[in-house]
Amino acid sequence: MFRVLVFSTRPYDREFLEAANSQAGYRLHFLEAALRPDTAALAAGYPAICCFVDDELSAPVLTALYEGGTRLVLLRATGFNNVDLVAADRLGMTVMRVSHYSPEAVAEFAAGLLLTLNRKIHRAYNRVREGNFLLDNLLGMDLHGKTVGIVGTGQIGRAFARIMAGFGCRLLAFDQMADPECAALGLRYTDLTTLLQSADVVSLHVPLTPQTYHLINAETLNLMKPGAILINTSRGALVDASALIAALKQGQVGAVALDVYEEESHLFFQNLSDQIITDDVFARLLSFPNVLVTGHQAFFTREALTAIAETTIANIGDFLAKRDSPNQLDPRQVTAPASPEPTD
Repeated sequence: MFRVLVFSTRPYDREFLEAANSQAGYRLHFLEAALRPDTAALAAGYPAICCFVDDELSAPVLTALYEGGTRLVLLRATGFNNVDLVAADRLGMTVMRVSHYSPEAVAEFAAGLLLTLNRKIHRAYNRVREGNFLLDNLLGMDLHGKTVGIVGTGQIGRAFARIMAGFGCRLLAFDQMADPECAALGLRYTDLTTLLQSADVVSLHVPLTPQTYHLINAETLNLMKPGAILINTSRGALVDASALIAALKQGQVGAVALDVYEEESHLFFQNLSDQIITDDVFARLLSFPNVLVTGHQAFFTREALTAIAETTIANIGDFLAKRDSPNQLDPRQVTAPASPEPTD
């Protein structure tokens, strides 16, 4: 029976993967440990491994996996910036991802972050629980009639555009390719500079590539409309966090919601409540009253997890049957170079 070692397992991963595997009957073995150079040896004897966004798939790790007999890498995610695809191709390893699951899950979460941040719902919740019913410093703005800039109009950006159109917002977008459905909503495509200068809200929905790395930096932050809200539910390294802190201190940015963070691999998906956060940049971000951070949970819906698990199991079947699959990656799809410390 085909054996798969699943790294970075959480209880929900096991639940949904086992349900999806009930008919196929592959032998899934689950580890809580993340894939790193010091844990790659655990995969010895497994022809396939399954990884998540913060697992390391650099050239040295892939080489260790290959030497242990692994030939298939299954990513239970859409992004693959943590994979050295060139090294995988050189070794003759197949890398497969979940190219589609639930764009609505991420888009709806981005909208939720925006509503929470704008109307300060998270602060009001804590205040009321302490018996404080004052409305001081909870003032928000109407989203209706405001300009929302969407950076990237793929499936998630398109879903976010539909939501924002429902709020009666004016829509701007920046993307290399115009999407007809977005255009039908009244969305207008423009360059990034114009978008940043015009938008009251900027939401990021692009993959991490060499071209988008630190897309939001000191220069582009300075272009933003003073007081604008920035939302990132895509990849942490799209935003230069140090530059963002400077913009927040200067009052250039009105508020920020981050579901991802550039150095999140040492923080997210684990309980650090009894430890001191040693990442000074992250700790500084948490200190701002106008910054809302969540732990990479935009994808986290029952529908999305079902689709991710079912696609992952289907990918195994395609690999074994040597069928062509749109989920198989090749070196021409290389994004950011894999590094010893994957960012997102």
